Amino acid sequence: MFTRKELKRRARASMKEHYLIFVAVCLIASFISAEFTSSLTFSELHIVTTETSSASVSDELPSESFVISERRVEFADVLEDLLEGDLEGGRQKSQEILERKRAAGTPVLGRTQGVLAKIVNQISSGSILVTIAATAGSLTGSDSLGLALVILAGLLFFFVFWYLLQNLYIVISRRIFLEGRCYEKVPLQRFIYLLRIRKWLITAWTMFVTWLFQLLWSFTVIGGFIKHYSYFLVPYIVAENPDIPTLRAIRLSRKMMKGHKWQCFVWELSFLGWDLLGILTLGLSNVFWKNPYQVATFSEYYAELRCLAKEKQIPGTEYLNDRYLYERPSPEVMEETYGDVIAILEQSDDNLHLQGWRGFLARNFGILILRTKRERDYEEQQAQRVRVDDLVEAVEGKIYPTRLYPIPEENRRQMIDILHYVRHYTVWSLVLMFFIFSFIGWLWEVSLHLVTAGEFVNRGTMHGPWLPIYGTGGVLILTLLNRFRKKPLVEFIATVVMCGILEYFTSYFLEEMTGMRWWDYSGYFLNLHGRICAEGLLVFGVGGLAIVYVLAPLLDNAIQKLSEKKLAAICAVLILAFTADALYSQKYPNAGEGITAQTQGPLLPGTAPETQRRLEENLPPAVRRCRTYG
Repeated sequence: MFTRKELKRRARASMKEHYLIFVAVCLIASFISAEFTSSLTFSELHIVTTETSSASVSDELPSESFVISERRVEFADVLEDLLEGDLEGGRQKSQEILERKRAAGTPVLGRTQGVLAKIVNQISSGSILVTIAATAGSLTGSDSLGLALVILAGLLFFFVFWYLLQNLYIVISRRIFLEGRCYEKVPLQRFIYLLRIRKWLITAWTMFVTWLFQLLWSFTVIGGFIKHYSYFLVPYIVAENPDIPTLRAIRLSRKMMKGHKWQCFVWELSFLGWDLLGILTLGLSNVFWKNPYQVATFSEYYAELRCLAKEKQIPGTEYLNDRYLYERPSPEVMEETYGDVIAILEQSDDNLHLQGWRGFLARNFGILILRTKRERDYEEQQAQRVRVDDLVEAVEGKIYPTRLYPIPEENRRQMIDILHYVRHYTVWSLVLMFFIFSFIGWLWEVSLHLVTAGEFVNRGTMHGPWLPIYGTGGVLILTLLNRFRKKPLVEFIATVVMCGILEYFTSYFLEEMTGMRWWDYSGYFLNLHGRICAEGLLVFGVGGLAIVYVLAPLLDNAIQKLSEKKLAAICAVLILAFTADALYSQKYPNAGEGITAQTQGPLLPGTAPETQRRLEENLPPAVRRCRTYG
């Protein structure tokens, strides 16, 4: 018979091996209020302290650091008017907030321009709620009915959020803890395993029915307390087999907990000391130890109760059929299931290694100078590696073998032969993609200006339909960041950093060389000297991922269909045209209204209008005439 001491020892061993992901799982549960909500006491205390401090000293020492407390109160005032049905009062208060901030030279969050700034300002002032309510009122012909619909929509949103996320996140967390019992690693993709097996909705329904039963029993004298332990194993059962019928899962939990409810209650009490420590540490000890430790302990508890239920042949245990969630498969089973993967891994590829400078470029930058048969074979070998890359750890027994899961997972590799992104690009492909990305960038800039200003403007420093900064950025992402492609998050961060450096110094050198600026993000959220901003870098990051994982592979597939003679001819013509344009633009840069001409806005952020005028008068004529400010 298992003992509490033994199960806690196992839980601590599991914690030691998976500490970071276990803490993250429980912390996410706290943030989305799925469970452990009291663990965030330290953050609530910080907010209260900040607001109290700002209230006590704001009269004596005005400062931007105390604007947060004031804004929260003003937003609450707007919300209160809307809930009372006073749409006009809410509109006036939200406008007063914005106007007062503008008059003081300090717009909400200190930002005046950009999509992100507009969204933040509207949310912070409450004007977005007023706009939604007014729109609903105009559509229904009644402000009261419009407000009622907005409130109902808000309630529906929160219900959907609870039903589809909070309600079933506990199942996801239990699955991760159960896999951590037996395997060395738990991949982050296990957070979406219910989506991959297409059981998200049925799991949400099972957990909803369980919650409903618990709610109804809570209206009795002691039924709620007892049923809490009767239904205690439902999340674990569903985590193992989401396909189990709802009522069967509830009945199975009741039968498995029969004779163990008091034991479970006592075991929960054994964590009382940790709860007291959590109070003393403002919840920090709960976040970083107690919460994941408790879940790990009860995961061991479930595994033992499951074993007992199997021995007793309790009806319903046939649904507990995920054998390899509790034991590692034998080599024979792995060879039968993952034979194709093992065969690829065992292939000798020594004869396919590229040597010398060709190997250096291929390994470090993903560049193939020529596409000989040897290089084509090398490329095919790399494609095979990509196909089995996320299965290697399963073959090695480090992670749960998803191919052995009773419910087959969705095939995510249907287009892998087309979009194998860990590939190598020839020089011809990179040259053509430089011009394609440059044209796409030009098309994006022209279209954006056409939509916002209503006129066609040939954007960019050159006269042709290309923006070299986009082409350069795209090629650099494919070459300099070649080693990061297997890690999308690292690829995204590296893309943001690299594109930020590229855009900043391009702006700097263009201004130094010509005395003109072709863009200025002054007033945008998180901008640096007006040369780069958070919004632009976010777009570059997302665009970089699209290039690496979708666009570049598709373009390369099309380019490979052309003969080398045709590729050489096309590249030669484009390079000659581009060079001629660059030389001409060096002497006669593409400048003018909508490109570099100043239309409106401050010269320097935070500078008084009169000072700005004097500073502008002292600028060189070319800079004063052509410099732009967003």
